[in-house]
Amino acid sequence: MPAHASRKPGLRADARHNRARILDTAREEFTTRGIDVPLTTIARRAGVGPATLYRHFPTRASLVTEAFAGQLAQCVRALDEALEDPDPWHGLCAVVEKVCALQVADRGFTAAFLSEFPDAVDHNRERTRAEEGLARLVRRAKDTGRLREDFDLSDLTLLFLANGGIAGESTEVSLAASRRLVAYLLHSFRADHARPLPPPAPLGLHRLHRPAP
Repeated sequence: MPAHASRKPGLRADARHNRARILDTAREEFTTRGIDVPLTTIARRAGVGPATLYRHFPTRASLVTEAFAGQLAQCVRALDEALEDPDPWHGLCAVVEKVCALQVADRGFTAAFLSEFPDAVDHNRERTRAEEGLARLVRRAKDTGRLREDFDLSDLTLLFLANGGIAGESTEVSLAASRRLVAYLLHSFRADHARPLPPPAPLGLHRLHRPAP
């Protein structure tokens, strides 16, 4: 758990303890049941009252954003490293591999990162930054001649959708399946393996979020 998540400045020891329990429970519930799980359920499982939860996290957006702050930082760091890589193709492969591994290891994060939160400005700004960064990376990889010319940014959405559908009996199984799937797909993205394809589907990254029933 990120240090800042439970050690918010100015809080008493008991308040810090409550905040940490809420965040731990929220991560578990969001990961296993989706980010639409009732906040009252999270409060009950954390052993606090709803008023305590709302005192620390006035909105669902604030709780989701804080719960997955560490994962968001990992994605942002992976994209920054990819953009700094002198080999755009290597950078693209690296960021796809890292994000897909995170996606299957912590399923709740994908929905959290891609959901619309009007009152979570920083959260949505990071998502927009990710979309723009991936678009730049794709253009650069095409310029090197290693990424097929007909590759469309929506193909990354297809990749993430396919990867998100992997369901193993354990994290280890899911990660192994994800690595193999990603390797197959990245192989097909290479320009030297290009074959004619149907037109791309009009899919944006926001389509990855499917609210829990």
